[in-house]
Amino acid sequence: MIARALRALMLLQVLAMLALAWQMHEAGLPWPLAGLLGLAAVLAARALVVARNIWHSRRAEAGQADRGQAAMLAAMAPLPPWQAVRLFGGELRSNLWTSSWCMLRPRLVATPTPKAGLVPVLLVHGYVCNRGFWSPMSAALAKAGVLHDAVDLEPVAGSIDQFVPLVMQAIEALRVRSGSAQVVIVAHSMGGLVARACLALHGQAAVAHVITIGTPHHGTALANLGVGRNARQMSRPGGQPGDWLVQLAASETPARRAMMTSIWSRHDNIVAPQISAELPGAGNVVFDGIGHVALAFDMRVQQAVLSEITIVSEAAVAGFSRASSAG
Repeated sequence: MIARALRALMLLQVLAMLALAWQMHEAGLPWPLAGLLGLAAVLAARALVVARNIWHSRRAEAGQADRGQAAMLAAMAPLPPWQAVRLFGGELRSNLWTSSWCMLRPRLVATPTPKAGLVPVLLVHGYVCNRGFWSPMSAALAKAGVLHDAVDLEPVAGSIDQFVPLVMQAIEALRVRSGSAQVVIVAHSMGGLVARACLALHGQAAVAHVITIGTPHHGTALANLGVGRNARQMSRPGGQPGDWLVQLAASETPARRAMMTSIWSRHDNIVAPQISAELPGAGNVVFDGIGHVALAFDMRVQQAVLSEITIVSEAAVAGFSRASSAG
């Protein structure tokens, strides 16, 4: 569904670019220059969307400070100008690549020869995405020999709870395919909340670990502008997590949190305030100067994910060896 919608949106952008180019050509510009200016206009519109998200996230951060949470946000120091430009460029590039290519043709990179001993990975995307979002991460997993698959969360505007059966089906299919008793879930943004909801409803027997990337564990102010039940569940009415998020957190024990890792950026442009991505009781891996979508593209983040998978896999192998010896 998302792929079809994005293809239609891409077609509209191409038509808009051609229309602008035609108008400028009619005004006397040569075709090559008119075409470049038409393309630049479309790219500028996409850049404005990214800039708008950054502006909203900064505004939400300031609002939290106004509510007496300045100490909690003290670590969110502004980036130097050159780093801010690099963050903006990286986020724009990641958005363009994801929505204009990867999610139009949602495919994963097959793992030719899975490496023995590595727990298989299920990739869970975020809000208004599909499995194509994971193309760069899939390539990194395949190169490392990690058997993996992904799930498409639909309906797009459904509740997070509606996505849980889809994820559980995908977990079971990956377990059968791999012969592994458990899988590792790697989830981006809203997908991390879906993963936590799965554990809350079905326990952790089939899940060895959950790695979230840029997940608004305590909600995000930008979800207040979103559409759908899932957006409402991620929102922060009155600047605080909503009821659904509060109930989810209350259902989790310290042992449950200990089997999670949250990877997040202090300069996320969608999770606002950014500290909302920190998950108390879980392992937290924090980066600076990376945007929300760009987190899944960043090689440092990919390496952190692979390191977590390796640690979990080694622990699983050690646990199996101890169980075999005891038997």
